[in-house]
Amino acid sequence: MDQITAAVLAAAGSPWVYPVLFVLTVLDAFFVVLPSETVVVALGALVLSGSGPNLFVLVPVAALAAIVGDSLTFAVGRRIGLGRFRWMRRPRVVHTFAWARRSLDRRAAAVLLTARFVPFGRIAVNLTAGATGFRYRRFLGLTAIAGLCWAVYNAVVGAVFGAWLGGNPVLAVAASVVVAIGLGILVDQVSARITRANGAEKAGETLGETREVSPNAPR
Repeated sequence: MDQITAAVLAAAGSPWVYPVLFVLTVLDAFFVVLPSETVVVALGALVLSGSGPNLFVLVPVAALAAIVGDSLTFAVGRRIGLGRFRWMRRPRVVHTFAWARRSLDRRAAAVLLTARFVPFGRIAVNLTAGATGFRYRRFLGLTAIAGLCWAVYNAVVGAVFGAWLGGNPVLAVAASVVVAIGLGILVDQVSARITRANGAEKAGETLGETREVSPNAPR
């Protein structure tokens, strides 16, 4: 993955960087190991160095690629479901799909926007949305907002560090990538905590409903 990132950065000043970034980001919708976030952040850090891409081209290309990748993942979910392949039947993956299904039922907008920043989370959510009959028109609108926010966030984080450490573009890239990954982990943890809290609240509501239905149940 470091080699992929290095190759893209080596072409940062070339017009070819945009189609390469587009393809990489689309594929990242299926393969969590591909470093699309890292590449966007790193390219953003080079914007002001004179050797990087144009920020006003970088962001739309990254956003459009994210939308296309998420839409293709949605289409795959609708086509094959959630149990076709062996890896889909692993306990941890099954648990993640179940979480995605519950989250889409309760708060689709929040989970689609948040999942875009969590690599495996977005794959699970997009596949589940397709497999469970979620309306594509609504999905497209939400994933468009999420893709744009994702692209702006990563590019701006890189550009801020590029401006701050303009005399040392290598350090700017390294620092911006570390911060972006750290913030991504924070989003993941906050999302997981909110999910657990909502799950506990839902369990409490279900218990209360059960007691109302069965007044003689032990208290």
